[in-house]
Amino acid sequence: MALATRTDRRPSFARTVWDSTVGKKTVMAVSGLIMLLYLVVHMIGNLKIFFGAGEFNHYAHWLRVVGEPFMHYEWTLWLVRIVLVVAVVAHATSAYQLSRRDIRARPSKYVHKKARASYATRTMRWGGLILGLFIVWHILDLTTGTVHSGGFQEGHPYQNVVDTFSTWYGNVVYIVAMLALGLHVRHGFWSAAQTLGAGSRTRDRALKTTANVLALLLTAGFIAVPVGVMTGVVS
Repeated sequence: MALATRTDRRPSFARTVWDSTVGKKTVMAVSGLIMLLYLVVHMIGNLKIFFGAGEFNHYAHWLRVVGEPFMHYEWTLWLVRIVLVVAVVAHATSAYQLSRRDIRARPSKYVHKKARASYATRTMRWGGLILGLFIVWHILDLTTGTVHSGGFQEGHPYQNVVDTFSTWYGNVVYIVAMLALGLHVRHGFWSAAQTLGAGSRTRDRALKTTANVLALLLTAGFIAVPVGVMTGVVS
C-alpha cells in the first residue's frame, strides 16, 4: 500500500509574522521610523540653501561622493535610496493590508459612534496618499527633471529649487504635502512607539510631546525653503 505523502508545508517564521496583525504593525512602525530618520537628515540638508548656492550645491555633490574611495561615485546615495524604497513599500503595503483587514472585521457600521479621534488620526490614510503622490512628483521635479519648470540644470540643485518655488503650483503642492507630513508624523510617531512597546503611563506624556515637536520642526523646516524663495531670502 502506497504511503500518502503530505504536500502541505508549514509557513516560514517570517511569513507567519507578516501574516499577523502584530507583525504588520511592527513592519509599519519600523519602516516609519526609518523614513522619519531620513526626513530629519533631509530637512537639515535642505536648510543649507539659506547659506547660498555654493554651500547648497557643494552639499548635493558631497552626497554623491560619500564613502569614496571605498564606495564608488553615488553608491552610498543609491544604497540609501534602496533602503528608502523598501521602507516606503513595506510601510504602504502593511498600512493598506491592515486597513483592508480592519474593514473586513467590521462590515457594518457601529451602533454607537466611536469617540471622536484626533484630526491627524482621521486623516492618516488620506495623508499617506497625498505623501505618496508628492514623492512621485518631487522625484520627477528635482531628481530627474521630467516635470521641472524653468529648465532643469543637472548639477545645479540650488537653481532647480529656486525654479520650482518660483511657481505658484510648486509652492502649493509642496506646502500642502508638508502639512500632511506634519500630521502623519505626529500620529505615526506615537503609534510606532506604542507598537514597539515604548509607551507607558510614565512615558506617554513625553512621547506625545516628542511627536508634536518633531511634527512641528519638520513641517516648519521643510516649508521654510519655499517661503524663503517666495520672500526673496533665497534667490
